[in-house]
Amino acid sequence: MDIKRVAIDAVNETIVMNVVHMDYKGQVAKRINEKMPLAQVKGFRKGAVPKDLVEKQYGKAIKQEEIKKVVDLALERYIQSERLNLLGTPLPKFSEDFNWDAEELTFEYEIGLVPNFEIDLEAKNNIVKYIVTADDKLIDGQVERIQKQFGKAIPQEVSDADSDLTGTFSNEAEGINNTTTIAISAFSKKAGEQFVGKKVGDVVKVSTKGLFDDDHQLMDYLKVGHEGVHGLDVDVDFTISAINGSEPAELNQELFDKLFGEGKVASLDELKSKIKEDAEAQFAQQADQKLLMDVQDFLIENTKFDLPAEFLKKWLQTVGEKKLSPEEAEVEYARSEKGLRFQLIEGKAMAQSNIQITFEDLKAFTSGAIRQQMAQFGQTNPTDEEVEGIVARVLSNQEEVKRLSEQVVAAKLLDLFKEKANPTTKEVTYEEFIAASYGE
Repeated sequence: MDIKRVAIDAVNETIVMNVVHMDYKGQVAKRINEKMPLAQVKGFRKGAVPKDLVEKQYGKAIKQEEIKKVVDLALERYIQSERLNLLGTPLPKFSEDFNWDAEELTFEYEIGLVPNFEIDLEAKNNIVKYIVTADDKLIDGQVERIQKQFGKAIPQEVSDADSDLTGTFSNEAEGINNTTTIAISAFSKKAGEQFVGKKVGDVVKVSTKGLFDDDHQLMDYLKVGHEGVHGLDVDVDFTISAINGSEPAELNQELFDKLFGEGKVASLDELKSKIKEDAEAQFAQQADQKLLMDVQDFLIENTKFDLPAEFLKKWLQTVGEKKLSPEEAEVEYARSEKGLRFQLIEGKAMAQSNIQITFEDLKAFTSGAIRQQMAQFGQTNPTDEEVEGIVARVLSNQEEVKRLSEQVVAAKLLDLFKEKANPTTKEVTYEEFIAASYGE
């Protein structure tokens, strides 16, 4: 068998395979012999059918099956031996008048190659690493919310700006259906005005765009996944089932103990200090996420390389349970191109910086995440044995391993980008951070 590559351009090639009779005749003969004791032809006893009749009835199908096996195996081995770094999988080029009886059979496969490129992580940029602080306004507002949350509920007939509403957010097409209790003050100023003066049973139709000052709150109140939060712009109905005002709770030791555990907070100043600490830890995670997204956008914009676009659009038509039309594949490619580009950049960055993910990395990350979750539920000092048991159970699930591995990669890349990209550090309030993030 003769196999060669024909270059079309830097990222597109064709693999051409010439198959001759000697490549498959032995296996075809073996299959015919295996078929003879089982062959059934009218007029002959089972197992007594002449070989020429067996070949006539079954030979063509057997020949095609064995040729395909030979070609598939040779193609796989060739790709491995040539160390081809492919995007997608090879696509056979079909010919309607293909002659299976020819002395020499030619098979062609289109392939798309991962492009060669370099990335400059230290290139000049205008990326900002935000240090988000909790100012007095935010802290005082949180104290008020705590007093309201733990205060005495007072039913109201008509809502006002200080009311708490219980109701259900719904949008059938988007799969949104979540019952929650929310303070009108939690909405953005403009959106909150739409909920004032309402009664139980009223339905308020609002847009998710601008519903909150921070889009991440859609995750809490509408149960929208993180990947769907940014830029979500659909209408949702909020059906009101209860309206309550509240009598603020007293800021006393009983409340402090209920919030943080016995004796851990003993005064208003300590309460404010704890709120500041917890808020800024959460803000740091959001700031890191923005930094990662900003670096991604910068690298995608400034790292130029060609993709085998037309090949990938054809390939997209063949994968998945539902075959795509050319038009659908065009849309899917446009949707996924940016992600593919960063996936390649990400791999290059890891290779250039010799970043590797070990099982110990995965265990340590999972252990930290579990301890953090346990602390949120009041288990602040779990034993190592308890944590290790949970880690073992989590990492026995392949889907969890994949998800956590992606998070470990993201964390390592974030550290790399902080070091190499040398972003400008800027201290801001949370309101200023939201404005920088969403242009509001």
